[in-house]
Amino acid sequence: MHTPDWVGPNRQSTGIPPHLDGWLLPPDWRWGASGVYTPFRHAQEVIDALGRSLALVTAPDPAHHAWLFREARHLAHRNHPSVPTTYHFWQQHPGSRRGPGYLRRWITGETIGERLRRSGAETVPFALRMIRAIGSSLAYLHDSGSVHGAIAPETTYFTPTGRVWLLGWQWTLPRDEIPNGIVPDARWIPQPPEWRTGWAPTPASDQWQLGAIAFAILTGEMPPGGTVPPIRLARPDCPTTVAELIDRMLEPTPKERFSSIAGMLRRIERISGTAALAFPGTEQASGEHVAVSEEDRLRWATGDDYEVLAPLGAGTYGSVWRVRDLSLEREVALKMLHPAVARNATAVARFRREAQLAAQLQHPAIVPIFAWDSKGDVNWYIMELEEEGSVADLVKREGPRPMSEIAPQVDAVLDGLAVAHANGIIHRDLKPENILIDRYRRWRIADFGIANALGAQRAGASGTPAFAAPEQLLGEEQGVGTDLFAIAAIVYFALTGRSPFEGSDGRAILAAQLAGRVDLSAFDGRIEGWLKRGLAADPAKRFADAERMRAAWRSVAAGIAKDEKRAATGVRRLIKRVGAALRPGPRS
Repeated sequence: MHTPDWVGPNRQSTGIPPHLDGWLLPPDWRWGASGVYTPFRHAQEVIDALGRSLALVTAPDPAHHAWLFREARHLAHRNHPSVPTTYHFWQQHPGSRRGPGYLRRWITGETIGERLRRSGAETVPFALRMIRAIGSSLAYLHDSGSVHGAIAPETTYFTPTGRVWLLGWQWTLPRDEIPNGIVPDARWIPQPPEWRTGWAPTPASDQWQLGAIAFAILTGEMPPGGTVPPIRLARPDCPTTVAELIDRMLEPTPKERFSSIAGMLRRIERISGTAALAFPGTEQASGEHVAVSEEDRLRWATGDDYEVLAPLGAGTYGSVWRVRDLSLEREVALKMLHPAVARNATAVARFRREAQLAAQLQHPAIVPIFAWDSKGDVNWYIMELEEEGSVADLVKREGPRPMSEIAPQVDAVLDGLAVAHANGIIHRDLKPENILIDRYRRWRIADFGIANALGAQRAGASGTPAFAAPEQLLGEEQGVGTDLFAIAAIVYFALTGRSPFEGSDGRAILAAQLAGRVDLSAFDGRIEGWLKRGLAADPAKRFADAERMRAAWRSVAAGIAKDEKRAATGVRRLIKRVGAALRPGPRS
């Protein structure tokens, strides 16, 4: 089969690959839009009857079907946050139109290798988070008597919410369960010094490979063959404690490395997330804790209840973090006020009001709020973690989205917005970054950070300029039309990959809005009319409320879907007629 060139061992696939041709999914299941080839495997997205995105993992080569089954069986007994457990195995048997293949969670995001090729070397805190996350899964694996053997930037995925997933599980089986002569490709898998005579995975080699990933994260390049130079030669700003940790993992002699991954993780806990990480001696003589970073402050304030896992983003007023709720054993999102804002009593009251307002809203298209708390000058609230990132992440990752994909999502968001408005709440900062996506691919409104109750003081510039209505940029009174303008701008962005009004700053964007300079020529006439009304500079010319905007959207979406279905039917009929014309007639 022909596949395009790619950088690295993984390559995207389009359509249903040849080895899946003829598969029949269960009732109410459907094929997803994404697929990826990895060494000796293919993962195809499928949507089950509950609307979940799952990965159907198969072996394109029939000779590897037994190997695939053994991989699925081993994964089915794993239970770790970084390990995608097998849900089900479809066995191949006479009369079946599917199999063999196993189902696991579909993973959205990019490999660490892809991230490094895109953005280059990362920060020290990011490297430590990756070491901790990958090391935790390796310690779990080693405790069960197994090794991985293929820890690499291309087998480690990083999701939009900072979660790490470890793949490449076809290599974790005992050697006698892997077909003879098949080993990981040395071009993509870091090669520990002890592998000079061939692939021979051990816990010590897993540790070296983890050190190689850390080296790559901090330098942008994999460590060279032979003796690896000290990390600080390539990254002088790396703290001594972190450099010593990585250098020890990369020792050429296995016995000079940490005795176990678990021991290495204990060392990390003594050096990460503390003031001593970058600034030795920052504890006062009395032993009082002195925080020098937002992460340090957050760990100090929430350490009894939450484990801080990764940052998710930051805005004008606060930062958002992925954390693990230690009492309920679940991952959630935590929003914390920035230190400078936390010292302002008015800002703290506003932040708390944000949580109270959002917590009142219960709707499938609104991110739920679980709790509010504070300790010292650290204030935060807990909300549901939406694991697929935001609409901004989606478009950045996969490009503009088709109408058929976004139509039901925009419908749901408008319904949620109608509920908020009915409760007297205007969002005032709707933008692609604030429309989050859960694991079922549902769009959900988040961050009512500058919302105000209707009837309260509503004047004053607010919002993000690229998606803010003219009345916001002018500092005038705002109403429900402000949110409706933002929704139209978000739809434009999702369909095109860019904001509707271009400009270097708020003034330039405002001038384009007031002049009506927005290019709608590429859209179907029905979408063009809907966008033109939603993006009207005069609030009186927009939709009267979210319900009417939703009804108009439904009409547009239904009409376009009907036309697309009619066109698809016409194409199928044409293909059938052409096939019949080419079919040879009866011989005389």
